[in-house]
Amino acid sequence: MFGDMKMRPFAAGLLVLTALILSPPFAEGKTEKLDLEGARAEVYKHASGDDLYLYVFEPEGHDPATDKRPAIVFFFGGGWNGGSVTQFEQHSRYLAKRGMVAIVADYRVKSRQGTTPRECVADGKSAVRWIRGHAGKLGIDPDKLAAGGGSAGGHVAAATGFCDDLDDPADKHPEVSSKPNALALFNPVYDNGPNGYGHERAKEWFPAISPAHNISRDDPPAIVFLGSKDSLIPVATAEKFQADMKAAGLKSELHVYEGQPHGFFNESKGGSEIFFDTVRKMDAFLVEVGFLVGSVDEAALKSVSKGRPKPKNRPKPKK
Repeated sequence: MFGDMKMRPFAAGLLVLTALILSPPFAEGKTEKLDLEGARAEVYKHASGDDLYLYVFEPEGHDPATDKRPAIVFFFGGGWNGGSVTQFEQHSRYLAKRGMVAIVADYRVKSRQGTTPRECVADGKSAVRWIRGHAGKLGIDPDKLAAGGGSAGGHVAAATGFCDDLDDPADKHPEVSSKPNALALFNPVYDNGPNGYGHERAKEWFPAISPAHNISRDDPPAIVFLGSKDSLIPVATAEKFQADMKAAGLKSELHVYEGQPHGFFNESKGGSEIFFDTVRKMDAFLVEVGFLVGSVDEAALKSVSKGRPKPKNRPKPKK
């Protein structure tokens, strides 16, 4: 039929339409390599036609050839739709000054690669696996690797700790564990059940994708920060998670900030006072689980601050 000269325009149009339908939905807005001062960029994965980067902040004088430091990797929030690694740049810079190798990780999201929460989790696991598998190159202790994140990034981090499935089958070294040794979670989306956040988008993989539904005795200790006025994650969800962790014999801390909304922990949203408070508590937790020694470095904390004033009509953090 397409050999008929009169049908060629139709055939050409059909081929173009077919190509458009079959083309991946991530043609624009793909991940770009960032230039973060003081950080080294590493490609940890190639997926959906894109390079995915880790940005590594090292302590002053760090020598990967001889050092074996604790490390942490952070995942940004953005509803699995978007977001930027810079969300946890301040946290990473501070922890690098405290002696950790601190890393912010990019991962695939809907707006850039047309992906689902499933790919977000797979990328988080790939990032943890790559970091642990390159411990010698990075100068880190593979048994002291933490993961952290906020909102959907908190889900990604929590999933690496609690969800034993959903690894990327394309990972080169599946024998390397993708489970971190500790978690720092900021208003995390960790309940994806019928009454939790994002169930409609995640139900195809539920319950395997829901951290709150996969707590077991071999999971890492966690610290969780939540605002009492969070419109996405109810305090009751956090309290149940806390109770389930303790029932499994796991160390778990929950800090609820009275009157605070979703994303309050970001200095740009909650102000410097709350930012400092959450970082101090995260630091103390990392000391308790053996990642850090000593006390908070107040000078280092102030050095990474952007000096944001406390938002008006916001109560002080709950102690």
